[in-house]
Amino acid sequence: MLGLRIRRPRLPRTRAGQRRAVQALVALCVLALLPATWLRLVTEDRLRGPADVPRADVAVVFGAGLWDGEPSPYLAHRLDAAARLYRAGRIEVVLVTGDNSRKDYDEPDAMRAYLTRRGVPAARIVADYAGFDTWDSCVRARKVFGVDRAVLVSQGFHIRRAVALCEAAGVDSYGVGVDDEHDVTWYYGGTREVLAAGKAVLDAVFHPAPTFLGPKEHGIARALAAAR
Repeated sequence: MLGLRIRRPRLPRTRAGQRRAVQALVALCVLALLPATWLRLVTEDRLRGPADVPRADVAVVFGAGLWDGEPSPYLAHRLDAAARLYRAGRIEVVLVTGDNSRKDYDEPDAMRAYLTRRGVPAARIVADYAGFDTWDSCVRARKVFGVDRAVLVSQGFHIRRAVALCEAAGVDSYGVGVDDEHDVTWYYGGTREVLAAGKAVLDAVFHPAPTFLGPKEHGIARALAAAR
């Protein structure tokens, strides 16, 4: 019986070969970090704290998962921040955008219920049930709900990508980053953002159609009219 021999990759033996290998590795690292650098550059003047974020009619809160039908801790922190912005008079209406691709999974309605329990009137909350990712949420905010200026609320590791993508989708955006404990989930989210930044660049350049666009909705306009 013939045994299989696994060949291990050989390192370059010559000094010139080793130098080329190091240069290739450095080049790969630089390429991998370019999207994240782009996000930082294009959003540098767009991040604010809750007290100094410019007033806007609309805040957009992005979904971040449910636990037993309730907002996950990270999503709850985003919603808490949006409720504080509303109570402080910085915003008039909250657009909650998330995943409702299955009957047994409804992020937007769970987000709406959470906000109403914290004092945001139901009439001031509009739900986007097809915010399947950040780009989809931004495109639908502009094209479906008619939002052209908004305050975005998300965790610090995600807010730059959200602002950059909404700007690319035509929404004049300012971001409020929510502070969270630096636990395993936080580090996972930060690591994931390095990879997601590459997709963000492609979305910003090529403007792909969202998973589901659908007809225009007038919930934001009606909520603002009622507020005034």
